[in-house]
Amino acid sequence: MNSAYAFTHELDVRDYECDMQGIVNNSVYQNYLEHVRHVYLKQVGIDFAEYTRQGVNLVVVRAELDYKYPLKSGDRFVVGLNFMRESLLKFAFYQDIYRLPDMKPVLKAKIIGTALNGRGRPEIPEELAAYLS
Repeated sequence: MNSAYAFTHELDVRDYECDMQGIVNNSVYQNYLEHVRHVYLKQVGIDFAEYTRQGVNLVVVRAELDYKYPLKSGDRFVVGLNFMRESLLKFAFYQDIYRLPDMKPVLKAKIIGTALNGRGRPEIPEELAAYLS
C-alpha cells in the first residue's frame, strides 16, 4: 500500500453486506468510503454532525468508483485516503481499498464534494480548507 496516504483505516466485511454471489454488494463500498471519510474528518477536528447543526452541509457531488476485485464475508481490508482541493468550491477524497493481508487492490475511488452554507450556496469553511492540499 502506498505510504503517501494522509489517513488509513481498517474494517471487516460483515455477512449481511454480501449479495447472492457471496461478494460485497457494489453499493456497500460507498458506505465503507463514507465511513472512512467521516472518521478522517473527525480525527482532524472536523465534526460532520456539528457542521450540519451549524447549517453547513458537506455533500457529495460526484462519485467515481473503479472496482478491481471483490471482497467476501470475513475479509479484512484497509482504506487509504487523501484529501485535496479540486477547485475553488470543490474538494476531493481519493480513496483506495486493499484486501488484507495480501494488499490486493479492491477499489479505487474519487469522491468530489462541496460544502453548502446556510443559504444553500457552495462555500468551503476556512477550518476545512486548512486541510486541503
